[in-house]
Amino acid sequence: MSDKVLMKGNEAIAEAAIRAGCRHYFGYPITPQTEVAAYMAKRMPKIGGVFLQAESEIAAINMVYGVAGTGRRVMTSSSSPGVSLKQEGISYIAGSDLPCLIVNVQRGGPGLGGIQPSQSDYFQATKGGGHGDYHLIVLAPSSVQEMADMTSKAFDLADKYRMPAMLLADGTIGQMMEPVKLAEPVEHPFVEKEWAVTGTKMQREHHIVNSLYLVPEQLEKKNFERYERYKKVEENEVIYESFMMDDAEYCVVAFGIAARVSKNAVVAARKEGIKVGLIRPVTLWPFPKKVLSETAEKVKGFLSVELSMGQMIEDVKLATSCRRPVGLCRRSGGMIPSPDEVLEAIKNMQRGEE
Repeated sequence: MSDKVLMKGNEAIAEAAIRAGCRHYFGYPITPQTEVAAYMAKRMPKIGGVFLQAESEIAAINMVYGVAGTGRRVMTSSSSPGVSLKQEGISYIAGSDLPCLIVNVQRGGPGLGGIQPSQSDYFQATKGGGHGDYHLIVLAPSSVQEMADMTSKAFDLADKYRMPAMLLADGTIGQMMEPVKLAEPVEHPFVEKEWAVTGTKMQREHHIVNSLYLVPEQLEKKNFERYERYKKVEENEVIYESFMMDDAEYCVVAFGIAARVSKNAVVAARKEGIKVGLIRPVTLWPFPKKVLSETAEKVKGFLSVELSMGQMIEDVKLATSCRRPVGLCRRSGGMIPSPDEVLEAIKNMQRGEE
């Protein structure tokens, strides 16, 4: 690991991607993620990589599709409206069983909304987003250090399971600056994949990248096979953080910047004698269903804290089979709840259970 350096979250993503072996970036500027593209534009030519500002988000994701087919590590980044434009291409990549990294530094919506931070793309990220039956591996960082660490992790998981991975960040973490320790660069950034479309050189059989199956039985079989792989992801790759949960009577569930705010509220509630803890999903898909189900046997209630009108709360309810009440503390449109607002929501949860 290198010494710590002060970096903006978006820049940490870009540098971590380079150190993880990414040599191809295709994107289009949009606030609040533009620094990712700007950093790549500066660094890629110096290391023999490819940076290309496409004519649109649609073009960018299809360029990602092409490079992903060769087995190279490739990424794109955007913010909410731009990621919406990429959804057809993401579905094609998922349907072709190709690894890549998609970064979404979220802003408020729907529509053009605003440029302030949000978490309102949770459904889009965790429920597919584009057409058809598929999943993305979705990682949600809550610090600049995690922006870097999870970028590398996302590439590794995408390669391991041959599927797209998404880093679901938000405008606050993308724009904030914090000390970060970056991993050393990988020694061999290009690892040949046995399935990659790189030219036969008349020495092997043809490799075909395809998502079109006109015979319905074949498409069904392919989807069943893909979901067997997804099952392995759910069994082996769930990541979460547990904070002050050992004796907790109430559980706050939050991710990203909302989790940082919620930790302060949990500490404040503890000082007032309220036994509350926090579970932070780090992987939004696969979602930490098992730990929340087990927690439902120990606590009196849950509180979902979100920068949206309430999306993750549905997964919390599903994971707990509605055995305990699940409340919602929310801000929307680019607003972030304060620790005092979360603390008051915790107190309301406690009052409702007394």
